[in-house]
Amino acid sequence: MSTLTLPSPREEAWRWSDLDTLRAAADSVPEATGVDPSTLFLDIAGPRLLFVDGAFEPAHSRPGPVQLTALEMTGDHPLGRLAQGEGWVLRLDAAAATDPVQIVHLGTGGENHVPARIDMADDAVATVIETYAGRGWTNRLLHASLGKGARLQRAVRILQDEGFVSIRDEAQIGEAASYVSTVLGAGGSGSRIDGFLRLDGVGAYAEMGGALLTRGEQKQEAAVAVHHAAIEGTSRQIWRAVAADASTASLAARAEVARHAQKTDGEQSLRGLLLKRTATVNLKPELEIFADDVKCAHGATVGELDAKALFYMQSRGIPEPQAKALLTRAFVADALDRIGDETVRDTFAADAEKWLEAAL
Repeated sequence: MSTLTLPSPREEAWRWSDLDTLRAAADSVPEATGVDPSTLFLDIAGPRLLFVDGAFEPAHSRPGPVQLTALEMTGDHPLGRLAQGEGWVLRLDAAAATDPVQIVHLGTGGENHVPARIDMADDAVATVIETYAGRGWTNRLLHASLGKGARLQRAVRILQDEGFVSIRDEAQIGEAASYVSTVLGAGGSGSRIDGFLRLDGVGAYAEMGGALLTRGEQKQEAAVAVHHAAIEGTSRQIWRAVAADASTASLAARAEVARHAQKTDGEQSLRGLLLKRTATVNLKPELEIFADDVKCAHGATVGELDAKALFYMQSRGIPEPQAKALLTRAFVADALDRIGDETVRDTFAADAEKWLEAAL
């Protein structure tokens, strides 16, 4: 669309982004996807919300404690700030808990924007599972606020076949609170997973990671920053990327430690696996540390399947395709096994398995 203003790839933070695919997806004409929305929900109890082209669809939904309302979001993120209007809000009182909340986004073409808020009082507990499917450009912004001792687990799976998915998470994490988010990109669309997590309370914990699986000429990207603003905070950024054919997967992880945020424990683990040498994996770990009593580390590696391991498995009678699948599955599981709920974890593993069967 002529009025759509996007970041420039000349900007360092956007140099790997597939903005041409995003723009084409925004300009695409809506058409039926043939996807049955009911198949996108996991078979677990709890609230369910379906958004079709960014609009709430009540026929396949049961919101429960989740409120549907117009939201005016703040922020200067170039994509996130476009997510205004009708969205969803989950508010939990102190020590409250809810069954897992499932949010499904189904696009048919064009652009759609959904804002969301999660506000959790002290010691509240919640699990939120999001699924993206269909086509077009789906853009989502989440603002989360966690009180003392609150625990939020998020699991996001991108199964969209065409177009582009952009996700922006912004979270404020209070004293002894825990924010854990795991993302699986296993569809055919382009994507950008963006995050800014701020540890405001003593002993806060933040984790954001997952697996991006790309093939063909697809491009997927994750760019997450964690800001430690209080003492004794812990953060983990654990990402895995598997790239086949001529595709590109890009991972950027940044940890910022303020001067007064002593006794911070931060870890970044970025690993890429090339299934073909025509594929590309970009990795960019960053540490910005102003405190002197910290334990922070990062690692970044890109390589191919271990030739010695393949030879050993074949010498034990395992055919080469099966051996490659086993090694790749173990590589991806390193990130997905961090999902706490067994049913959710098994579903994500099955999504990854389906991708592997098509790619190998």
